[in-house]
Parts: sequence; structure tokens; C-alpha cells
Amino acid sequence: MTRTDRRDAETDRWLLPLIGLVVVCASLVGIAALYLVAGTMAPTVTELALMASLIFLAAVGYTVKWRLRIRSTSHAITWGETAIVIGLAVAPAPLVVLSTGLGVGVVLIVRPLPRIKALFAIAKNMLIAAAAGLALQLLGWTSPPSDLAGLLVPIAVAYSVAVVIDELLTLPVIALATHTNLWRLFHDGWGTRVVSAVVRYLLIIGTLAILVADQWLLVAIPPLILCIHLAHAGQARAGADQQAWQHLARATDALNVVDLDAVLSAATVQAAELFSTDRVEVELTEPPRLVQGNSDGVRYDGRPDSAPATPTRTVIAVPLVGPDSGTSVGTLRLCFTGQVKFTEREHYTLRTFASALCTAVRNASMYQELIQVAARHAREAAQDALTGLANRRRLMEHGAEVLGRRPAGGITALLLIDLNHFKEINDTLGHAAGDKLLIEVAGRLSSTAHAGDMVARLGGDEFAVLLTGLPAPAIATHRADTLLAAICASMELDGMRINVEASGGIAVAPGSGGIAELLRRADVAMYQAKRSGGRIATYTRGRDTADFGRLALGGDLSRAVAPHEFSVSFQPIVDLGTGDVIAAEALARWQHPDRGRLDPRRFLETVERSGLLPAFADAVLDKSLTAAGTWAEAGFAVPVAVNLSPRSLLDPRFPSAVLARLRAHDIPPSQLILELTETLTISQLEVVDQVLGQLRDAGVRLALDEFGTGYSSLSMLSRVPVHELKIARSFVAGMETSAEAVAVIRSTVDLGRSLDLMVVAEGVESEPQRQALWALGCTAGQGHLFARPMAAHRLLTVLQCGSGGRPGSLAGPLHGTGSVIRLDQSRRAGQRNRTEKIPHLPA
Repeated sequence: MTRTDRRDAETDRWLLPLIGLVVVCASLVGIAALYLVAGTMAPTVTELALMASLIFLAAVGYTVKWRLRIRSTSHAITWGETAIVIGLAVAPAPLVVLSTGLGVGVVLIVRPLPRIKALFAIAKNMLIAAAAGLALQLLGWTSPPSDLAGLLVPIAVAYSVAVVIDELLTLPVIALATHTNLWRLFHDGWGTRVVSAVVRYLLIIGTLAILVADQWLLVAIPPLILCIHLAHAGQARAGADQQAWQHLARATDALNVVDLDAVLSAATVQAAELFSTDRVEVELTEPPRLVQGNSDGVRYDGRPDSAPATPTRTVIAVPLVGPDSGTSVGTLRLCFTGQVKFTEREHYTLRTFASALCTAVRNASMYQELIQVAARHAREAAQDALTGLANRRRLMEHGAEVLGRRPAGGITALLLIDLNHFKEINDTLGHAAGDKLLIEVAGRLSSTAHAGDMVARLGGDEFAVLLTGLPAPAIATHRADTLLAAICASMELDGMRINVEASGGIAVAPGSGGIAELLRRADVAMYQAKRSGGRIATYTRGRDTADFGRLALGGDLSRAVAPHEFSVSFQPIVDLGTGDVIAAEALARWQHPDRGRLDPRRFLETVERSGLLPAFADAVLDKSLTAAGTWAEAGFAVPVAVNLSPRSLLDPRFPSAVLARLRAHDIPPSQLILELTETLTISQLEVVDQVLGQLRDAGVRLALDEFGTGYSSLSMLSRVPVHELKIARSFVAGMETSAEAVAVIRSTVDLGRSLDLMVVAEGVESEPQRQALWALGCTAGQGHLFARPMAAHRLLTVLQCGSGGRPGSLAGPLHGTGSVIRLDQSRRAGQRNRTEKIPHLPA
């Protein structure tokens, strides 16, 4: 059973007994009145005429009415109590009771009503007549007094009793029949009812004053009542119209909200109250939606084809069309369970309300659309479109919030992840496969991360995980291991099983700098992991080569290059056997006006990342060639070795720029050595092959710096046409304590001998190191044992002074002239191999 059915059953349970009680009471009163009339009155012509007049008066009083519709039920407001009180003033109460019943019954025969309504109307009016007659009897009323003053009080009491009884009997029945609140029904229109009661009382007094003069003038009273009724009805309709327009204004004001659900709910309730309907339906066309309800609120909200079936006899529908457009957004329907016909004023009110509802629906729909667009833009601004993860902006915002409450939230760390060789997957399988890989990695990170951690994609193949609520910094490493293990597990991509490799950097939130500094530190740690070949690295300040101080240097680069604030120092490269200087390595220095003399490790990375690398390289090369020319003029043909940035090798114009500088300084290309850093960039890009090939063909010598510490030493030698190999100082420093370091040096020397390359050891600090290197077959070295980096003019002075009276030398020879030198087994084998390759000269 629906709520409506239950409510109707509850109504019938109370309404029918109430009406039955009224009918029973009226029947008893009627029987008593008939008994009294039969025992006290003789059927004379006068009595019959009086009774006929009373019946006519009651019939006229009940006929003259103005109607009030509440939902599907029409209720008539009559002048019956006026006729009853006038009749009681001139005739006995029992006769008035019977006449009232007969008069109302005659009218209902002519204008039939449903049986229950007819019985209630007859019974109610008989009870009103009985109650008013009883009031007059209690006041000692016998006949109308001869003076007007004697009428006022008794008639006022009788009329008041009639009005009260009418209200007590009528309003509860109407409230139950229409499911209307009794207090609200009493309160609505009470002012009009009071005015009407006063007018009718005055009419009663005036009528009785006429009857005092002549009783037969009673026949003139009905036309008088009709005239007064017409005037009063017009005034009542005007008041009702005014109340209707006020209600319409309140109803349309209730629609002025921006939430569509609230608009439809308000429309349902306000329309039900404004038009007194049993049910209101608002159906929208786009998207399809139906809202049903009444004055109690919304009963259904959903698709029109799923709405519950409800009994309806009358439906008044109007399209929801705005005043400025012919396009309908839906339909407003007023549904009644009975037969209802709207007046012209009600139709106009309905059209006005529908127009206001149309405007409210459009405004709410537009506002809802704006809210959705704003929410979508907010999501897009904070969300990576491909993976659905947070993007860099969202990570920065959330990170700032987390770090702001950090004292109470534990330790915060950031894991930065970069996929290795992702470009190869894109190039091999295509960008679609690369996108699938990124989506899979994002899913694995999200499912593995702890609750409260934020996973973000910063762009490309770079991801970040903000680790929050850590009890100790070491837990960050454990979580990072778990995350990287999850994404590095094998996966299927386009039918192929692949393994993803990744590098991760961990940084714990700093005391200052915020999320931006945390991200920078994690980036530093990640590149440390890439350089070391490990999976994860943790940020340490000692290995941070990109601090804020270096970042600030970037703004001074353009000023430094132009006036040549950069200077070049030179460290000699010495023949380990003879001690003679065979070359000099150029080392750039920056004489910063505020920071003093800066080491290359403080600014070279900044230079490489800036757009001033060509100008910087040109300035260093120019100073180096100038120094080599000065030494040559003094009689020392010492080649100069210049460190070369890998980024310079990506410029096809670089060889022509170098050769132009050599010609400008009149330096042979063989006197220039370009030292290369071993990197993947050098070994894998074809443009590097072209650049180095042009330089070597022109006669420029090439050296591979810090050989053995890079990514692919042997593969590089197969592609890069170098003349020298330089052993990193870390291996030289570990010779005395590490057998592995000795093995690396020996293998490098043997490799250089096999490829006919010079091998130079860096970082030679002591004489034992010199002798050990010489014993292993290394013929050249540089380090503090021989000389520290110095200016070009100072090195010239050192060359001129020499060592032991030998200009051009920095150390004495290891062996005297004519000494017999014992070579170790590996070196003798290498020497025999070299001898076998030398062709015999003719005698």
C-alpha cells in the first residue's frame, strides 16, 4: 500500500464516522422538532404560510453562495445561518429546524450533490438551527421585541452560536476530506469570514427591524439577501484574487535558488499550495526527468518511464516556456483526483508560474553546468590526463599543505622515479605502447602506495610519491624499495613480456625551502642513482652539486663571459720516466667579484645548462691557445689539453669553430688535445661521431677522460677515435690498498698499448705512485707530485727553470742513462708484442 493509499484509508476511517455522527444527531433533533411541532401547532393557513416562508427563506439562504475549491473538492460558503437566525426570530425553534431541513433538501433535489454531501448539508443546517434556537430559548426569547435595542444582544448570541457551530462542523470535515491542516484551514481567510459575519449580523438586525414593523414583509428579505450577497461576493473575490497574487509572488520567490533539485522541490510544493492540487508533476526534457509531489514534498524523482501509476481524473498541463523564448524545457502538470475546471484568473496564474519555473530551471541548469565545468577544470588542473594521477601542480599544493602541518604529522619524504630507456620503448613499440606502459606503472604505484601517500606524474616518464607520516627516515627507503619493485616486475605490453627499469631518488623534507626544495633534492638523488647504476639513492648534502648558490650563479654568467671573468690555469702532464713536460691541461676558473675564485665543479654544470656554453667554450679555448702560442715562442712546444663539454659535441658547427681558433692563433692542430667525458651522450649519438671525426681528421688529438668510470668504456673506444686514455684519480689513489684498483690500471694500460694509445694517470701525489705506475706500463701522469694548476706565465717560468738544470722538466728521471730496467711479466709480454709488429729495416 502506498503512502497515498494509507492516507486515504486513514481519512475514510475518521471522515465517515464524523459525518455519520452529525447525521444521527440531526436526525434525533429532527424527530424531536417534529414531535414538538405536531403537539403545539394547528395546521392553519397562517402557520402553513409561515412554514412555507421559512422553507423558502432557508432555500434561498442555502442557494445564495460563493464557492471555494480545495484540491478536487468544491466547497460552498452559504448564507444559511443568516436565514436560520431570521427564522428563529419570528417562529418557534422546532418549526425553524424542520423548515431548514426541508428548504435545504428542496435545493439539493433541484441541484443534486453526492449523497454523503447532501446528508451532511441537511444535517449541519438542522443542527445549526437547533443550537441557535436553544441559545434564544435560554435567553428567554419569546417573540421579537418592539424596540430595536432588545434585538441586539439575543440575536448576537444566537448568530454567534450559529457561526461557531457551522465552523466546528464544516472545517474538520473539509480538512479530513482534502488532507489539509485544520489550523491552516481555519487561519486562511479568517479576516474575510469575520467581516462576512459582521455584515450578516447587521443584515439580520435590519431584517428584524423591518419585520417588527410588518411581519409579512418577510417575503422581501430574500431579494435583499441576494443583493447583499452579490456585493459581498464581489468583495470576497477581489480579496481572494489579491491573496492569490500575493501567494504567486511568494511562490515565484521560492524558485529563486541556483540548485536544480531545490528548484524542482520548491516548484512542487508551491504549485500544490498555490493551485490546491492533489499532485504536481514537473517533467524535464533534457535530460529526461520527472518530479512528482504535493504540498508535503517530493514523492518521486527519476525517469518518467519509471514513475508509479497514480489515479488521476483531471490534468491541467502547461509547457515550461520562458517569456523570451519559444523553446520548452519541459511540462508542468496539475493533477486532480476529481473533476476540476480552472477560472480565467487561475489559468493566467498557472502560465505566470510556469514561466517563472522555466526561468528558474534554466538558471539552475546553467549554474549546475558552470559548477561541473569548474570542477572538471579543477580536476584537469590538478590531474594528469593520461594516468589520472595528480600532476605537478597538485603535488606542489598538497606537499605545501603536508609540510605546513609537519610537526604533528611525522616525517615527510619524496620519492622521485624516472623510467630508464623509456625512449627506446617509444621508438620500438610506438607511443601508444608507451602510454600503456605509463598507465600500468601509474596503476602499480597507486595500488602499492600507503594510504595518505600521494602518487603523481610530473611529466614524461617521471613519477613522484609523497611519503607522509613516516616514523623514521629509514622507512622511506623501505617504502621506496617496495614501490620500485612493484613497477620493475615484468609486464605484458602488446603481447610482449618486458621488464621496466627505473631509478629513484629519496629526499627527506628539509627544514626550509618547502616542497620546491624537497623536489629539487629528490631530483639530485635520482640522478645520483642513475650515475651510480643503482636503483635508489638517498639525498646527501655532500653530493649535492646543484645547490641554491649555484642556481644564483646562472644570473651572473652572461656578465662573466663578456668581460672574461673566467680565467684558465694549467696543470702539466709529465713523462713518468724522464720527468719532462709533454702537455698541459687547461682548467677553467671563475674569479667572481662577490664569491671569489670558484672551482669548476661549482659552475660548470650551470654553464652547460645555460645558453652561454658556446661563448664560454670559445673563451676557454681562446685563452688556452694563447698560452700555447706563448710557450711555443719561448721554445717549448707543449700541447694544451682542454676539457670538452658533451653538449658541445651536439653542435655540428663546433669543429669549424675550433679550427678557426687554431688558425687565428697559428697553432698546429696536433698541439691541441680535447678531453672528453665518458657519457652515454658521447657513445650513442651519430652527430657526435661526425663532430669527433672532423676534429680527428683535421689533426686535433682526442683524449678520453676518467676512463673506466662511465657507462660503456669498451663500446666507446670502438666508436670514439681517441688518442689518449686518462686513468681517474680514484684508481691512482687506491693503488696502495686495493688490488681491484691495480687491476683496473693494468688492464687500462694493456688496452692502451694494444690500441697504440697514450695512457695518462691523474692524481699522482707521491713518488711511490709514480714508480708503481711506471712499473705497470703507464708512461705519463699529472698531479701535485709534479705541479699544481698555475697561470700560463707561471708555467712558462717553471719550464724555463726546469728541474736539475734541465729546462722543460719537472722531476728527475727514474733511471740514469745506460741503466738496465727490469720490466714485470705483463709489461715484457706487451713489449714483445709491440716489437713483433715493428718491421725489420734493411741493412
